[in-house]
Amino acid sequence: MTLMSLHRALASYIRPILLVSLVRTCTLSLVLSTNQSAMPIEERGIARFTAAHQQREGGGFLVRRPIGGEIRECDPFLMLDHLGPVVYGPGEAVGAPDHPHRGFETVSYIIEGGMQHKDSAGNSGTLAPGWVQWMTAGSGVVHSEMPSDEVLEKGGKSEGFQLWVNLPKKDKMIPPRYQDTPPEKIPVATTDDGQVTVKVIAGESLGQNAYIETRTKILFLDIRLQPGATFVQPVPSSYDGFAYVWRGSGHLGPDAGSKSAVMGDVAVLGSGDSFRLKAEDSQSMYVLLIAGEPIREPIARHGPFVMNTQAEIRQAFHDYQTGKLGSIDGSEERYAKTVAAKQKQQSTGRWQKDQGDL
Repeated sequence: MTLMSLHRALASYIRPILLVSLVRTCTLSLVLSTNQSAMPIEERGIARFTAAHQQREGGGFLVRRPIGGEIRECDPFLMLDHLGPVVYGPGEAVGAPDHPHRGFETVSYIIEGGMQHKDSAGNSGTLAPGWVQWMTAGSGVVHSEMPSDEVLEKGGKSEGFQLWVNLPKKDKMIPPRYQDTPPEKIPVATTDDGQVTVKVIAGESLGQNAYIETRTKILFLDIRLQPGATFVQPVPSSYDGFAYVWRGSGHLGPDAGSKSAVMGDVAVLGSGDSFRLKAEDSQSMYVLLIAGEPIREPIARHGPFVMNTQAEIRQAFHDYQTGKLGSIDGSEERYAKTVAAKQKQQSTGRWQKDQGDL
């Protein structure tokens, strides 16, 4: 057999083998692709369900505390306070005068009313309805959160939220930072049928990505469902999280194991990669869906400080007491306004009424 003949013989033998191999490879790729796209989404159940308890905070305002109370924490979240809703008369609005923070982040989300903030680093501003403030306390800051001058003078409805997000050990002593974000910069997504709208404060929903930057991977969504609407939000399987109903009523969790929920109810998410919400047929439901990558580090906390060890907590108190976290001019005036507002509430009977709600 000549060399040319040998090449022709080998080619006639190898070509069909290569063709079969190519067909098998393409078929396998197609099967894998088809199976991957058709993989069922595992809806999260509910690991724990309870009603948020109420208590007074700051200068005496009433809050519901779904996380940080009976549910002590939901890593990486330390606390969620729901402030109000409350209608203040003129001179009755109270806030949180000067106080320190170290080792975590606070996220303030205003629904109605207004809040003035000042801090020992020289930052100040007023948050109006729809605004979000993401404050990284880091190594430490003294700040105040007071009602806006307009709310204090004229009264009116106030409602909002404050979320505490833990920081990992490597970030606990970073420089403080503020992100004040107006409502026009916060993406709002809507389902095709218009029955569900989602404010994307952190993370992603319905193809919209948040404007705010976060140090920890976080999903923070304000989901509003019209009566009878259903919505399933993807939640990464590695995240821990919870859903808090802040207005209306409906059902949380998969159809087979859903919980009927009303304002003030909170559900800690079980395992899976999505979560289902359904509003009652007769009324809408507003839900905060919050989840994030857990830090899984030791937590030592006392009041406004969250660190990894008790020694670090003692150091934080020492630094605050010796003035290392700074101070803010006008603290006496803010405390005086708070005392006057509490006295006004007591004279009008609001304080006693709210006390009966506790």
